[in-house]
Amino acid sequence: MSRTGQLIPSQQKLAEKLTVLNDRAMGMLTRIYNIKKACGDVKSKPAFLSDKNLEGAIKFIVRKFPHVDSKNNYWTMPFVQSQLQQVNNIKGEIMKQLSLYYFTFVDVMDFKDHVSELLTTMDACNVHFDITTNYDLTKGYLDLIISYVSLMLLLARIDDRKAVLGLYNYAHDLTHGKVDQNFARLGQMILDYEQPLKKLQEEFTPHSKLVACALLSLHQVYPRRNLPAEQWRQAQMLSLVSAPGQMLNPAQSETMPCEYLSVETMEKWIIFGFLLCHGQLTQSDSAVQLWRLALSGNYVITLFRDEVLYIHKTVEGVFEGIKGYGKRVTETKECANYAVVNAGPFHRERRAFLRTALKELVMILADQPGLLGPKALFVFMGLSFARDEVLWLLRHSENPAPKLNKRPNPVDYEDRQLPELLYYMEELRGLLRKYNQVMQRYYVQYLNGFDSIVLNNLVQNGLHQPRLRARESFNSKRNPTCQEDWNLSVCPEDESIIMSSFVNTMNGLSVKQVEEGEIFDFRGMRLDWFRLQAYTSVSRAQLVLRENPDLARLMNTITFHTYMVDSLDEMAKETSDLSTFCFYGRLFEQYFQWCLETPSQMRYSISFPLICSHFMNCTHEICPEERHHIGDRSLSQANFFLDEMAKEAKNIITSICDEQCKLGDQLLPKNAAKTISIAIERKRNQNKAKKLPQEPDKPGRESMRRSRTDVTSMDKLYLMLTELCSAINYTPSIQVWEHTFAPREYLTQHLESRFTKALVGMVMYNPDSGEIAKPSELLNSVEAYMGVLQTIENYVHLDITRVFNNVLLQQTQPQDSHGDKTITALYTNWYLEVLLRRVSTGQIMFSPNRHAFVNVGVDPNQVAVNAEEFPDISELRSLAELLGPYGMKFLNESLMWHISSQVAELKKLVTQNKVVLTTLRTHFDKPALMAEHFNRLRDVDNVLKRVTIVGVILSFKTLAQDALNDVLKKRIPFLMSSIIDFQKHFPETPENNMVRVEIVNEMASAAGLPCDVDPALCAALRVQKSENPDEDYKIACLLMVFIAVSLPMLSLDSQSSFRADLEGHTNNIHCLAKAVNSIAAAMFTIYGKGRVTIEERLKEFLALASSSLLKLGQETDKLALRSRESVYLLLDQIVRESPFLTMDLLESCFPYALLRNSYHAVLRHDNRM
Repeated sequence: MSRTGQLIPSQQKLAEKLTVLNDRAMGMLTRIYNIKKACGDVKSKPAFLSDKNLEGAIKFIVRKFPHVDSKNNYWTMPFVQSQLQQVNNIKGEIMKQLSLYYFTFVDVMDFKDHVSELLTTMDACNVHFDITTNYDLTKGYLDLIISYVSLMLLLARIDDRKAVLGLYNYAHDLTHGKVDQNFARLGQMILDYEQPLKKLQEEFTPHSKLVACALLSLHQVYPRRNLPAEQWRQAQMLSLVSAPGQMLNPAQSETMPCEYLSVETMEKWIIFGFLLCHGQLTQSDSAVQLWRLALSGNYVITLFRDEVLYIHKTVEGVFEGIKGYGKRVTETKECANYAVVNAGPFHRERRAFLRTALKELVMILADQPGLLGPKALFVFMGLSFARDEVLWLLRHSENPAPKLNKRPNPVDYEDRQLPELLYYMEELRGLLRKYNQVMQRYYVQYLNGFDSIVLNNLVQNGLHQPRLRARESFNSKRNPTCQEDWNLSVCPEDESIIMSSFVNTMNGLSVKQVEEGEIFDFRGMRLDWFRLQAYTSVSRAQLVLRENPDLARLMNTITFHTYMVDSLDEMAKETSDLSTFCFYGRLFEQYFQWCLETPSQMRYSISFPLICSHFMNCTHEICPEERHHIGDRSLSQANFFLDEMAKEAKNIITSICDEQCKLGDQLLPKNAAKTISIAIERKRNQNKAKKLPQEPDKPGRESMRRSRTDVTSMDKLYLMLTELCSAINYTPSIQVWEHTFAPREYLTQHLESRFTKALVGMVMYNPDSGEIAKPSELLNSVEAYMGVLQTIENYVHLDITRVFNNVLLQQTQPQDSHGDKTITALYTNWYLEVLLRRVSTGQIMFSPNRHAFVNVGVDPNQVAVNAEEFPDISELRSLAELLGPYGMKFLNESLMWHISSQVAELKKLVTQNKVVLTTLRTHFDKPALMAEHFNRLRDVDNVLKRVTIVGVILSFKTLAQDALNDVLKKRIPFLMSSIIDFQKHFPETPENNMVRVEIVNEMASAAGLPCDVDPALCAALRVQKSENPDEDYKIACLLMVFIAVSLPMLSLDSQSSFRADLEGHTNNIHCLAKAVNSIAAAMFTIYGKGRVTIEERLKEFLALASSSLLKLGQETDKLALRSRESVYLLLDQIVRESPFLTMDLLESCFPYALLRNSYHAVLRHDNRM
């Protein structure tokens, strides 16, 4: 205000106030929106608002609102006191929980006052609005009005507003003895806005002239922006190749910022503006045209986020109460019917056009990113158009059409190709980020080399002349000599300073600043242009902007160019922000699921997690409490989408793997049997009239096609895999609320999990029946599975080798990282608990010459498990391939644990017979005494049985070690040769004590090499070592004695007969040889003094055993003689197995002729059988 009380427009800071209040408006909308949502949800609203005990008090407060204080007479009524006593009891909690709500309403009231003050000031300044010239001023003015109206409408939708304010005020009164100072005005505001639109119409009556001025300026922009898709196609909108000769020319427009202004925003301006200032609809045809066009394109518009307003119903309700508006009501109903029927197809066609147009833009700009400079306007126009269509679809899909005479087509509101449009929007945003510096270089040169010169010339030549002539005429009349002052008053001082700063700022730019990575900031320059718009658009302005449209157009263009240099992210947010999806969660997920269900759209699924990074754009610093809530939602949504994408890819890969496994199974040798049998049958009956059996399809027939148009299920799976992997491979990382998501890692984790489950599943282990897959068949399936997984690297930049290492290494352990059983645990358990247990029943025996366990005395087809199919050398090699050295080591350790338990039982039996065994040991040269004491031994059969079990386990271990050795020699021949060399040449000298020897043996055993002393058995037996080593040594010696003197008892068993074809005894007693040597070597390594002790004790064992067996020659009992020769062979086998005994030593104890005769005898017996 001046000293005379007159309003000075240039001092009102209109630009600054509009900027601050528009930002404040978004904050207040956010706060009120959150209060509405909180009060509408029983889980999030304050608990006492739903408390049954407070229900009566709340109803009373709401009924008496706003007269809520403790000093009114009616509060002394008994029934009122009893109801309000509950409020008094929790007044502190009420004030604590409702203070944020209450002061938000107070802030709304303050905001309302400031808006009213600013609008009144602008009326007094008689501001002229024109969206094409003073764009920032007009947009700021209209945005403020719309935000204010939306705020008051949202306020009226909070059902508990009276309860919240009344309760807080009453609690405040009880606590402080007086009501809050803001409550009186606040309560009146709540009452005034019970019918918000009616109150708003009253408020805006004084402002209708300026509002109409701003809205009517849209007539030059909105109809042109709201064209059908067909006209867009005819005009080749957004096409870079429609005029190849002008491809390098910068895209220009006389209304640059209006080209990417949101159509939805303009529609809100028009609808709310003319709804509040409806008198203009009877005065201007342009207003009617804008009004009808806006009403015909929507049946709902957005208030804020997912809060919408059914516009036709609202307009009808307002106009029906105004006399003489019957025609307008009818017109509104016609627009409603038109919108319901035609708006859907209209926007569907526009989305179809935009998909094609944006795809073309993306492809050209990705190939030639330099075009981003001259054609940046096209990018932001495309983003803005697409964003408008996406948001239109969202709000109309979520909110059903009103029930009118005509029904909409539901298909128009279900766009399964929406992900494609979202994808191209994200592609354009990505190009802007990627080539940010390209655009900076272009527009820095543009501003410095063109815009600054044009602006300078325009100011000097275009603006000055009218003022110069007027000033010249005036001065020549007053003072003819005053000619030198002309240039000082060419332009008003403030405007002159701002103009000069524009030119100077642009002149100071250079490409070197871009190359050095300098951060540009043109916010001050843009704010100055905003101020200049305000200075030159008020009444009595010395420089009138509408009289200088060239200046306005140029400055709006320059503003756009500055955005391209320092605020690309802000521009991208303004034109393509899709944070609204945060509040349409159901639709967001539905479109994602549709995307995954449609193969042609799968590659666009990555757009959904990318959109989650937009969510934080909708937060506001005035409402920090929702930041974590929206941040968590963005993280959970991004995680959900990426997880589902990876799951879908995993499922497709699994289907392909299953199919490849089936094809691989067709090549197994067992499947050739049917083909061979049919071939034999056909050959046998080829000359007969008998119908020949049909030959089955051979493997590979599925790859033969009659036409390339034939599409198989595998083709479809590979197509889907290609599309989905393209999405996963789109970006290495996605930033969402300071978190980084890696899409490929999701796929890697799912592939690891699936591969793990597939491996265990392909084992097909059935604990009840004892059935399990053959290792060779499992290996074949695993190789097929891995072959498919390796092809994934052709689609996605994944390290499949890492997947294999993680999974297969875990499978070499008894449990994986999740604590589940692995193939190592399953096969170990099966071989120990199923196969080796059945060996002890006499149906399975170990055949040294076949290197396998075989079924004996039973038809292989009659047993659940055919032993010959599992523990033979080829199957164990496959097992070694699957389990690797670590898995085979675990298998060996498990075998050793079982052996150690048997040895522990043997020690107990030795302890029970300790006295007798000591006597037998010292009197082995006295046959009569030996026979007497032998009869006193107990559990002889038990000892032999347990030692046999140990031998069987050790025989199986030897097979497994041989298989591992074969595999490692094939896989790591050079390393294996080094290990063999090291083991062979490591000297067993006193300096190299047994510990060092055992370390070498452990290394050799891990590689599958045989060792004189089994390190795994030593480790298992060492656990049983007591504190008295001498006693342990004595027990070990007596155990050898017990076994030696018990050998003759084996001749009593008819199953002890030797089978020459299998080179073994039917009851597996030939495994005693390995048991004796291994147990002796291990026990005397632990309890004795190394190799010398082992040799001495085995010599003692050989002497005792030979002495005991020679007594069989004196037996006359036929039962004792029937397997005598077979038992004799045990001595030969023990010596052959032992690295510590020699044949010369055996011949000194046992006649070789007797062994030779025994071999002849068992061979003759076998031939007779």
